[in-house]
Amino acid sequence: MPVTAVAEPRTADQATELITAYATADAGDPARPALRERAIESWLPLAQHLARRYGGRGEPADDLFQVAVVGLIKAVDRYQADRGVDFAAFAIPTIVGEVKRHFRDRTWAIRVPRRLQELRLEITAANNTLTHSLGRAPTVADVATHLGITEEEVLEGLEGARAYNTASLSAPLTDDGATTLADTLGDDDNAYELAELRISLGPAIAALDEREQRIVALRFHGNLTQTEIADQIGISQMHVSRLLTKALAKLRRTLDS
Repeated sequence: MPVTAVAEPRTADQATELITAYATADAGDPARPALRERAIESWLPLAQHLARRYGGRGEPADDLFQVAVVGLIKAVDRYQADRGVDFAAFAIPTIVGEVKRHFRDRTWAIRVPRRLQELRLEITAANNTLTHSLGRAPTVADVATHLGITEEEVLEGLEGARAYNTASLSAPLTDDGATTLADTLGDDDNAYELAELRISLGPAIAALDEREQRIVALRFHGNLTQTEIADQIGISQMHVSRLLTKALAKLRRTLDS
């Protein structure tokens, strides 16, 4: 069930005793499930504290807390007291990692490669650090030097970050809502392509000899059959076919070039 509130906080010593008791209990101990639940509850304030660090980034606070609790539960289940590591030191990276994974995998409007998602986080952190240390907004070169990457990689990360948020096509652009973003997007207009083709076709046809130009005109402008063209020019239909094929091949080469 989702966690909706933080349990009554216990002292640090009590929380440590509970997680140690759970971690060292035998797998078959009937008291172990209850110990696990109490251990998780005792460390909920830590999960809530870490979740608050990531507030104000567009995700509801309750959702971030739930994600942090998932990380806490993973930490509780994986903790081994005999390793000599303090539970807080073990749990914090686990919880933070779970929250970061949530932002990386769940909050992007458009799916981008994980490398760019992680690069965005690094660039954001570098911007914050450099703004404080330099006393001004850092340049792309500043960020690249700080992270030890190229300026092109920084620009790639910034471009990928644009996929983090998107605007709805239904978003109104005017106060009365009569015009939406979708209304400003153009459709494919084949007339432009046809106009370009006509402009290119003139010089291409001019490159044909006189007889080839006449055959092409009769076939495609006059809409005559090859037999009718042969009768007008006074050659065989087979000869018209060869000349037409040759003329079209010339036109294609000229247009392609």
